[in-house]
Amino acid sequence: MQKINEKFSKPLRPERVIQFGEGGFLRGFADWMLQKMNDAGRFFGDAVVVQPIQQGMCDKLSAQDCLYTHLIRGTEGVEATVIDSISRCVKPYDDYDAYLALADQPEMRFIISNTTESGIAFCETDRLEDRPQSSFPGKLTALLYRRFQKGLPGFILLPCELIERNGDTLKSIVCKYARLWGLGQKFLDWLERENHFCNTLVDRIVTGYPKDEIVDLGYEDNMVNTSEYFHLWVIEGERELERELPFAECGLNVVWTDDLERYRTRKVRILNGAHTSFVPLGLLKGFDTVRACVEDAEMLGFIRQCIYDEIIPTLTLPREELISYADNVLERFRNPYIKHYLSSIALNSVSKFRVRVLPSLIAYRDKFGRTPQGLLHALTALLLFYRTDGANDDPKVISFLRSHSFREILGNAQLWGQDLSFLADEVQHDADTSF
Repeated sequence: MQKINEKFSKPLRPERVIQFGEGGFLRGFADWMLQKMNDAGRFFGDAVVVQPIQQGMCDKLSAQDCLYTHLIRGTEGVEATVIDSISRCVKPYDDYDAYLALADQPEMRFIISNTTESGIAFCETDRLEDRPQSSFPGKLTALLYRRFQKGLPGFILLPCELIERNGDTLKSIVCKYARLWGLGQKFLDWLERENHFCNTLVDRIVTGYPKDEIVDLGYEDNMVNTSEYFHLWVIEGERELERELPFAECGLNVVWTDDLERYRTRKVRILNGAHTSFVPLGLLKGFDTVRACVEDAEMLGFIRQCIYDEIIPTLTLPREELISYADNVLERFRNPYIKHYLSSIALNSVSKFRVRVLPSLIAYRDKFGRTPQGLLHALTALLLFYRTDGANDDPKVISFLRSHSFREILGNAQLWGQDLSFLADEVQHDADTSF
């Protein structure tokens, strides 16, 4: 059988994007979007992929000339696209000079990253002289300083890491390195003047290589990637930047805005909040996937209660918009091609509950003067789930939840960000009567 790079040829385009991360998400999100813009004639450029850690998939991707097939699958059908928008891979741990040389290319304009939630972090041992620096922001600072030294314009930076205010956070760490390394005020001024660190929000379930399936493409592709149809990229930045990346003109669901927070709140409270609300209960009841839960009438009723009756009433966006988004979320949960295992979503559920669900529970109490029973039930299920062998979290957190009473657990402000002991009696009653 022919290999993908034997069957398809790759067009020559200028390299305009530096991409930190070669994993499934960026290849099924940002690179897929670049492909759409290139195919529509609205953008002419490729991405150079930088492998941000020592071990990765760049060798495997390079072996097929950075070509791969992306499959979008859902109730709408199946759509296959050969992605040719990655020009090459660069591995800083193998060839640091080739990495730094990316800064020397005048046509480079965009930097996209997805280095996991822990990737945007400061490492006090990083130095400019390191080859390479251990952290992603350290590597990025060295690249930006090289760019500054060459007298070239700055970048539009679009971090996709799932942390709040990701662009602001990345910028603050880069500036911290600049001061620590003594790179001078002129460099700091250039960072501020010439570069745009945009806060972003990304939303798409990318399921990666379909390892449990036989996919017949008619050619060999060891980097096949899969995702759902739904995609959303919200970018908080100057509107004139939109002209340089005309996503929307190609029918892509990309929103440029001066207020990212309302979109983030909607996603975190409804999509992520729904997951975190029903996953512990689903696991306690013996379900294994998200789809299995929404196909069970009792579980679906619980999920709908949490979303429509208790989460949405606490949000300030137009109700029609929230209902539409929630309907879309449930449809995504039903996707027959996505095996979203509850056990993987359950990782670190306490910290997730604190961020994703607790604000809705508290806001509902404040607004209506009573505890929302669905979200209370989700909290009870969470605490009971941590007493099972299925809990996957910091061992100290698991030990604490297993060895203390509900009142002691809920009264631990360090765990929840506030004292929740006022819920202890209701949780105890729910545990005694419902489980």
